[in-house]
Order: sequence, then structure tokens, then C-alpha cells
Amino acid sequence: MTYRRILLIVIGAVTFLQDVAAQDNWHTTMAAIGTSQTLDTYLSPEKYSGTEVRFLSQTHRHWRNHPQWSSQSSLMGAFLYAEQRAENSNEMGGMLTYDYAIRHTWQLKENWCIEAGGQAETAVGFLYNTRNTNNPAQARAYLHIGPDVATSWRFPLFRKHFTLRYEVAVPLLGVLFSPNYGQSYYEIFTRGNYDHNAVFTTPFNAPTLRHQLTVDIPIKKAALRVGYLGDYQQAEVNHLKYHTYSHLLLIGLVRPLYR
Repeated sequence: MTYRRILLIVIGAVTFLQDVAAQDNWHTTMAAIGTSQTLDTYLSPEKYSGTEVRFLSQTHRHWRNHPQWSSQSSLMGAFLYAEQRAENSNEMGGMLTYDYAIRHTWQLKENWCIEAGGQAETAVGFLYNTRNTNNPAQARAYLHIGPDVATSWRFPLFRKHFTLRYEVAVPLLGVLFSPNYGQSYYEIFTRGNYDHNAVFTTPFNAPTLRHQLTVDIPIKKAALRVGYLGDYQQAEVNHLKYHTYSHLLLIGLVRPLYR
């Protein structure tokens, strides 16, 4: 193989990746609703189940000079209302989450690609128990870092091109805020008594996973995105247990981003 042919192959590959990148730059705004189960033994030993609503904004963009690399940022707000089995106590919670991922793209076929890289995610929120009088609320805050993978597959249907997309993120390292067992917020914030309230997390004490399966239905230059979001947050730190298991239906609008 001559150097000229090698050069033509490289130029062709770069041009192809740039074309793919131009198609895969997008922004989506979505709403989600579904069921959620939460447990926070600082507030109650009981599990609470109810309804969760989320709003998501995501931007996916390939890098201009290196189209084989892409970045994706997501801003998500969530609100939860749940009750225990005896129906004599309720919990309300809210969470604001922001994550940023950098991925490398492998174009396996013209209509199929895989992206893999890393993601950093930070969140702040609260959980309020309507029955408690001593410790009625719990603050939540964390920072997670871990691998992030996505894959997209375009397929023809009804003379249009649909896109099936799957994303999954699994934190490996992080920092989580948590009071210690029996410690009040008065001790933490008024008296300044620190008691291992910033806890390092790994999959051993905080196994967590979020994944998302969606399909984009083309509508002129935009697309209707529908799918499923599963978010499983859990931790066992400072002799306390936390978890929130969410199963949500997603629906939103995807619009392309042009350079």
C-alpha cells in the first residue's frame, strides 16, 4: 500500500467522522415521571414509595478539531412525594444534579457507534419527613466520578431514520455528605462538631447505577425522544442506610446543533 493510499484513507476517515459528528450534535429537553422507592434510616427505618417527577436538559457535542471525541452535559431536577405502607407518614424530596462526560467515539458501522469515557457528577438536595419533629429533614450532597458508556444505532422505519440510544454510568469514587448515627444538624452546623460527615464512597459502600434507553422519532428537523430512565442511588455510611430506586418514563424533544 502506497503512502498516497494511506493518506487518502486517513482523509476519508476524518471526513466521515466529521460528517457523523455533524449529525450527532444535539440538545434535548425532557420530562420524566414514574415510581420511586426511598429509604433514609436517619429519618425513618421505613421504606417510602411514591411518585417522582424530573426535568432534564442534555447537550451532546463532538469536538470541532477532534471529532472522535465528544462531550455531554446534563442538568436534572427531581421532585419526589412518597408515603409508607401504613399511610400515616409522607416524605418529600428534591434534588438538583449536574454531570459532565467526555467520551471517545468508535464508529463500528455507518449506522452504529459506541462512545466510552468518564463522567463527573455533583448533586445537592433534601428529603423531608412530615412525621418527624426532632430530625424532620435530611440534606443530600455528593460528588461522583466514574466510567460512562453510550451507544447509538440508526435504523430505517416507515421511510424515516430512527435512533435507538442507550447510556449507562457507574460511579467508582466519590464524596458523600452524611451525618453520623445519632448526630443532629445542630451539632454539625451550629456547634461545628465534625464527625466523619464527608465520606469517601466506592462501589463497596455506595453501589450506584444510572441508565437510560431512548428512541428518537424524527419530526421534520427535530425528533421526539421517548424512553426509560432507571436511577439506583444507594449508600451505607456512618451506620446509616440510604437508597432511592427510580423507574421513569421519558419524553422530550431533540433538536440538532449546528456549527
